[in-house]
Amino acid sequence: MIPLSWYLMLGAGLFVIGMFTFLVRRNIIMMLISLELMLNAVNIMLIATSHYMQDMRGQILAFFVMAGAAAGVAIGLAILIAAFRNRESANMDEFDLLKG
Repeated sequence: MIPLSWYLMLGAGLFVIGMFTFLVRRNIIMMLISLELMLNAVNIMLIATSHYMQDMRGQILAFFVMAGAAAGVAIGLAILIAAFRNRESANMDEFDLLKG
């Protein structure tokens, strides 16, 4: 059986990769993908801890995190499509409509 610490290290590694990608890349699509990667890293840690403690609450919470992530990505893609129609670009630096 694989120890819990390996799953937690995997989740932490994926979270760091997602956070680094989110902070460095300026493409909106890459930012959405890195957010999804971070949420999935949290899901790995929740499910591994839940299995280790033999409790279903972590797995149920992971299911709700997945549902929320899917809704967030759908809204983000809708905003991206609307903004892309106006600006013809997916670069985050070019979106300054709400700057005051």
